Amino acid sequence: MRALGMPEPASDLVVEPVRAAALLLVDGLGSELLAAHAADAPFLASLADAGPVTVGFPSSTSISLASVGTGLPPGAHGLLGITFRVDGELLDSLKWTSHGVDRPVDLRESRPPETVQPTPTALERASAAGIGVTVVSNQVFRGSGLTRAALRGGRYRGVHALGDLAVEVIAALAGPERRLCYGYHADLDAMGHLHGPGSLAWRIQLAQVDRLAQRIVENLPPGAVLAITGDHGMVHADRIFDADTDEALQHGVLLLGGDARARHVYARPGAADDVLAAWRAVLRDDAWVVPGEQAVAEGWFGPVAPGMRDRVGDVVVAARGTAAVIRSGAEPLISRMPGQHGSLTSAEQLVPLLLATG
Repeated sequence: MRALGMPEPASDLVVEPVRAAALLLVDGLGSELLAAHAADAPFLASLADAGPVTVGFPSSTSISLASVGTGLPPGAHGLLGITFRVDGELLDSLKWTSHGVDRPVDLRESRPPETVQPTPTALERASAAGIGVTVVSNQVFRGSGLTRAALRGGRYRGVHALGDLAVEVIAALAGPERRLCYGYHADLDAMGHLHGPGSLAWRIQLAQVDRLAQRIVENLPPGAVLAITGDHGMVHADRIFDADTDEALQHGVLLLGGDARARHVYARPGAADDVLAAWRAVLRDDAWVVPGEQAVAEGWFGPVAPGMRDRVGDVVVAARGTAAVIRSGAEPLISRMPGQHGSLTSAEQLVPLLLATG
């Protein structure tokens, strides 16, 4: 947005002035994974990298998309986990439904995304400044709670595959006016979850992303820039703790949010110290386990806005190494997957910022 002439705050990330700019976010594109598999993505590897950029905590999709969409750290925009507490109940920020119940309820009416994340988005600010703004993402995400919370503003162009994703990003940058486009691709993350980061399926998908990026750059109009980044990296989790079957991890717990590599543990009244001790005893060196006050004071989420403090767990857990705290009952699908992310490691938090101009 600074490159488009808007008076945004100064940053170490410098993009030269342009007429049009697109940011393509590739879900699951971590810096360490890209470096390790550069042979599968020669075009991406050839681009100038203004990063790596450190994503926020938890290092997961909805949190990072909200940071991209608002320009704020998680503690300020308030999307503090894949699931987190809002007014006493767990909100699934990917699906915008209730969490941990047999029949999840759509919360877009009772918990409006514009209220849960009330800060104007970067896209709204750009649109108000007269910049033509386009969001290019999967058709199924049109009007979703996360889209409304993190990426509202501008016109939405729903796509179905790599081909129309590339075409819509290119079209969004055309014309003499100032243009801003956000594009999103989800399938690299899906291959990492299902088959493991660095697996053959993941590498083949990375090669497809590489070709996608190359075709967009080949068709960039003059005076346009494409930036490519990720929302997190990923690790192969093989040291598993199950919070739905381990009684020690359930004692004193009222609600359990977050995801497998980053948990918000909300304790019953008066039980926070016991919960902290129990989780430390079970996880030992496989996780950082700290009181919520300590995580806030140490800046894990960036500065936490006053209205967002209640969303932080009484105990906050960040997995180390290849550990994961799954929920086999409440989260059966993701609990079976080998690829996980969300914690504070460089493999999960560092993402590239690749730049190419037309």
